[in-house]
Amino acid sequence: MKYPKEYLDEIKNRLKVSTVVSKTVSLKKRGKEFVGLSPFKNEKTPSFTVNDEKEFYHCFATSEHGNIFDFVMKTQNFRFGEAVKYLANIAGMQPYMFTKQDEEREKKWKEYSSIYSKYVDFYHNELLKNKKFSNARDYLKNRSLGKDEVKKFRIGFVEKNPSFIDELKKEFSDKILLESGLFYFDEKKNIYVERFRGRLIFPINNISGQPIALGGRIIENLDYLAKYINSPETTFFKKGSNLYNLDLARKLSNKLDHIFLVEGYMDVIGLSKNTVENVVANLGTSLTDKQILTLNQFFDDIIICFDGDESGYKAALRAAENSIKELKPEKQISFLFLPNKEDPDSFVNKNGKNYFLDFTKKNKLSVHQFIFTHYKKQTENNPSSMAIFEKKLRSIVNTIKDKFIRKYVLEYFLEKISELTPLSNQNKNRYFVKKTKSLDSTKKIFSESKSISGVELKEFSILYLLLNNLRLFQINIHLIQNIKIFTEINKQIFDSIISKLKSNNDELSIEELNLDKQLLDRINKFAPIKHIIKNKPKNDNQVIELFDDISNDLFNYDLELRIQELESRFSKDLSETTFNKLKELKNERKTN
Repeated sequence: MKYPKEYLDEIKNRLKVSTVVSKTVSLKKRGKEFVGLSPFKNEKTPSFTVNDEKEFYHCFATSEHGNIFDFVMKTQNFRFGEAVKYLANIAGMQPYMFTKQDEEREKKWKEYSSIYSKYVDFYHNELLKNKKFSNARDYLKNRSLGKDEVKKFRIGFVEKNPSFIDELKKEFSDKILLESGLFYFDEKKNIYVERFRGRLIFPINNISGQPIALGGRIIENLDYLAKYINSPETTFFKKGSNLYNLDLARKLSNKLDHIFLVEGYMDVIGLSKNTVENVVANLGTSLTDKQILTLNQFFDDIIICFDGDESGYKAALRAAENSIKELKPEKQISFLFLPNKEDPDSFVNKNGKNYFLDFTKKNKLSVHQFIFTHYKKQTENNPSSMAIFEKKLRSIVNTIKDKFIRKYVLEYFLEKISELTPLSNQNKNRYFVKKTKSLDSTKKIFSESKSISGVELKEFSILYLLLNNLRLFQINIHLIQNIKIFTEINKQIFDSIISKLKSNNDELSIEELNLDKQLLDRINKFAPIKHIIKNKPKNDNQVIELFDDISNDLFNYDLELRIQELESRFSKDLSETTFNKLKELKNERKTN
């Protein structure tokens, strides 16, 4: 039985080729590609390349070439179905359960895909060549869009009284044409009507670049018609699971770590025309978990930039509260607010790319900053209003799935609240008791540390606690001896500190450690833990508790690495020894 194409596409959507290959081959970044030693031949000089943008690997030594499914089949001796199950598990997807309807579904997909391809091609060519459609071309020209943009995005125009359905009926049934969402049946007139008549059409593609839906815009000022409409949801198109232009934008993830998320098709095209091509649009719905997770597969920073009006602000707030729960240590979600009555399309056309990027750099807010600022504006300076304010922020924090991020976002919120009510918080047993001055570094912790991995941030916190509590850990040296540090430079610092604590009975100062000043500055700048302990009274028990908490995070990280290594080994040797070790580690994970 064949797997449905959309299921396979979803796996490829969630997994980069480098992610899959790196479980078997040690890869190093080289330009747009990754290189490593061939898994198909013993060699000393790397001849094996991986290209995430083009979604393939290639071995120059053996000429082996293919996608993630090919790689798993060839390196692990899997059949195709086994490879699909293996990769689906890595991608966090449920195994596909075949039903009697699968063959029919595959047949429908082929018909559906064919209808959309023919429809898009026909009306795209009509826009380019039909002399009757000069009004549509003039509209695009007035929006600063020319033939290059029309061709790149396959923009089309459907006339007011179209008849292309008659051509499609020669090949497809009325039922499948209705199911495509391109047409509806007018019972009064007893005719099939094209949904997008009189509109510019913007093809919405799947991750592979095949059209699966349309967006449509009227070019006349007609108050009784919606300015924009989208295809209705179908078997093969779900608004909350797709993003406009993702098929093109994702190819830039090797060069850029951020992606702009905007509201409309014209915003995407306008930014792209000005060479800001790392941009997608949601499809007229609130931002969904699925869309965030999809973007996070390719980009580390999602910059949400909606229109600079009241409706744009409300949409941004909904997006913030929906997206913050997916926040991870290695990922960022930011918001960019444009001047009133501006949208990304008009703003970049008016000011140019460089101004837009500079404006972004200076004005974007992290998702937690935006949420705090918004609800602060709704809060009065009295106990009842402040209580509601804190309760609201805590409820938002509780939706965050990542434990590490949840903890630090909460502490950020509590610190900011303590700035507003310093006296009422003086005697509370909190990490943030009293605020003497604004911590500007807090505002930058997520943006400035984007090149730093989550595990390295935890290492910085460990080192920060050590350096600021040398005597405490000198007395309790047993607490730190078995901690594993993964980043080489941090490991060197950690080992040096332990060595000097062991060899010296007298109380040490940071200066006596003779550590590199730049490294110290980096630790002090990026250690997230400093925002918890900086302004609290000295309490050795709390320090040790925090130290143990972060140490446990590092232990779990090491445990996961060991499990992954053994899983990879077991898939090759299938030995009982490896299996028992793997089972032991997984039991340890359950109990930890």
